[in-house]
This record gives sequence, C-alpha cells and structure tokens, in this order.
Amino acid sequence: MVELLNLEMAVARQRAKQAERSLQQAKTMLDDNHGLAISLALCSRIRTGQARAKAARRRLLKIMPPTSAH
Repeated sequence: MVELLNLEMAVARQRAKQAERSLQQAKTMLDDNHGLAISLALCSRIRTGQARAKAARRRLLKIMPPTSAH
C-alpha cells in the first residue's frame, strides 16, 4: 500500500514539474517576437499549460495534503 502511494506521489510530482516546464517554455517563446499567429497559439498553449499545472498540483495535494503547522 505504501509503495502504491509513493508511486502515485512520484507520478503526480513528475506531471506537475512537466506542466510547469512546458508552461515556462511557452512563456519564454512568447517573449520572442514570432508574429501574431504564433503569439496567439502560444497564448492558447500557456492557458492550457496553466490548467494542466493547476490540475497536477491539485492531484498532488489530494494524494498528500500539507500538514498543518501548529
């Protein structure tokens, strides 16, 4: 059971990191001047990346919620 939880956490962390990397790459590309069509496509990619990153972080928090500090 513990191994399954560890595996789920590792996969969730990997997905979150991948989504963050993809989002950062799209933002970097948007900073370059590629023209309007490319910029619109990158904006769409960024919105999708933001949604994926948010979903991955939510999934990670569902698996292992943060401990409350008292």
